[in-house]
Amino acid sequence: MRVTSFLDKKLLGREVLMFFLIAAFVYIFPLMLADYYYIDDNWRSLAAGTAWAGQGRLFTELFYNALTFSSGAPNIFPLPLLIATFAMAHALTSLTMHYYKAPTVSCCFVLLPLWYTPFFLQNLSYQYDGPATTLSLVAVIYAITFHAKSALLQIVVPGLLIAMGVGLYQLSINVFLGLCCVELVRVVNEQASWEALRSLVKWKLAQLIVGGVIYYLAAYPLIIQERLPLLEWSVNGLIQVETNIGVLKSKIALLFQGGNFWLLWAVLLCAGAGAVRIGLNLFKRKESALKKITLSLMCLLTLPALLLLVSGAALIFRDFNEGARTLMGFSVLLVFLFYLSHLLLEAIHPRLGVLLAVPLLSMLSLSYAYGRVLNVQKEFATSALFSLEHDIASHQQLREAKRIYMSVTYSDHWLSGAAGSFELMPVLAYILNVDFFMLSENLPRVGITNVVTEKERRNATRVGYRGYPPVVDSKFYNIYLVGDYGFIVMKEPPRVR
Repeated sequence: MRVTSFLDKKLLGREVLMFFLIAAFVYIFPLMLADYYYIDDNWRSLAAGTAWAGQGRLFTELFYNALTFSSGAPNIFPLPLLIATFAMAHALTSLTMHYYKAPTVSCCFVLLPLWYTPFFLQNLSYQYDGPATTLSLVAVIYAITFHAKSALLQIVVPGLLIAMGVGLYQLSINVFLGLCCVELVRVVNEQASWEALRSLVKWKLAQLIVGGVIYYLAAYPLIIQERLPLLEWSVNGLIQVETNIGVLKSKIALLFQGGNFWLLWAVLLCAGAGAVRIGLNLFKRKESALKKITLSLMCLLTLPALLLLVSGAALIFRDFNEGARTLMGFSVLLVFLFYLSHLLLEAIHPRLGVLLAVPLLSMLSLSYAYGRVLNVQKEFATSALFSLEHDIASHQQLREAKRIYMSVTYSDHWLSGAAGSFELMPVLAYILNVDFFMLSENLPRVGITNVVTEKERRNATRVGYRGYPPVVDSKFYNIYLVGDYGFIVMKEPPRVR
């Protein structure tokens, strides 16, 4: 088949599914190849631990209980990720067929940013949490695409899916709300009647309420109190939200450096022109001026709503997390921009929609660059682990110490082996988010079981300041012995010149 005819071909459902299966697995391949225990994976894999219910993620716990046929979560990576990726391909197929009656390859490109999202790479870095957050996306996507003749089913089933998505990962609610915004613009563009638009809003609102009630009854009572406090509804609270937004803006800006800067402006210009086309079509509708103005305002408000939903619910919690994994709403913002850009490009020429492959290729390239950084991090962590193991095992007093306290010193300079990649792609360091030398949970892998991380008392850090002679003086750490207790004190890593 010639390339030109392939680009024009109207795809069947199974062909769309095959496209998304290939695209989805190509994206996660470098992460599977790295096979890196990312932060929480260390203690979870050692203890086969769960502890998700206390975070309001009851369905994540149930997912691993069911998949491992146990009451815990033994490490069975990459099976959960393979299952979740297959489910994601199905969900993207469902959403594509929902948006387009006869999709082409370029139509598939419009929805692919739900998966090809740079910040979601941090979610996928977790061998345990990655599959769960992926399934949360799957659940809320199906909440958008589900259709039934029964009014009861049309409300209850999406409500259950929303509750399941939030119960797998709470911030998936940002994706659901974002897709609702895109859905509104889509049906306006397709000249849906005023009554159909009102019904859409009522259905989504009812589904959201049902999902919230189900989640509240099933998972909310299990959340530990430390996870619940919100910001105060006061001037100080609003200032904190503004500060949080400023922090996120600086982090997101890291993505658009170098060649991505020009890609961003190209997509924004195309999306802006696509939005103008929707506006022109809107004012051609045979409805009253008041209804046209109302629809215009609703469509205009979708953009600030989508911008807020990049982090969304995370902004109002007192324990604000600025990590890349919280930016799940960014994927929907990209879908919205791609949707508008696709409208313009196809209006110019039916085959121009394939130009969306260029920013997608940039995101795929970032995934592989990140995979290589994970490999460097894995090599460094393994080397550090064997170094600590050797130093402890070769000193009888340290081997037999009742407990060895380890300080945790955070720095941006531990991973010097990826300095070049970090300089050219600063967003990689933000996505990686590993700025420590070693976790105490790593040491049982090499038979060292008497090391724990220092707590609030900062035992190890204080010993390091008191002038005790170190038993071990290494490039990256000192190990002290005071009585029956050892102390590992990290040094500031040398900077790369």
